[in-house]
Amino acid sequence: MPTSDDNDDKPLDPAVEKVRKKLVRFVAINLGLLFVALMAVVGAIVYKSGRSAPETASPVSVVPSPAEGAMLTGDIVLPAGARLLSQSLSGNRIALDAELSDGSRAILLYDIGERRIVGHFAVKAQ
Repeated sequence: MPTSDDNDDKPLDPAVEKVRKKLVRFVAINLGLLFVALMAVVGAIVYKSGRSAPETASPVSVVPSPAEGAMLTGDIVLPAGARLLSQSLSGNRIALDAELSDGSRAILLYDIGERRIVGHFAVKAQ
């Protein structure tokens, strides 16, 4: 009675060997395609997580300019009756020194990237 070890040592029939080679090539190609698809999904997840979602209602819009790449335009809405005294730009934020309608002063911090006022600081005397 032959054992399974005896069957493993014998060379395969040429037709069976041909089918085995085709199967190995088929598995290798499919694993390669699966790896490429997996990398595409991982790349898409990394790309999406790196970007922030744009706000739907934004008063600032980007207008392309051939000479400078892109120019920002839009409106920054101040409180009613406020008067702008000065401004200062630092990186992606603008600090606006404003005199409010009641005569008090405040510093408003506007973020250009987020397109909204991110801080409101009252200026008070001691």
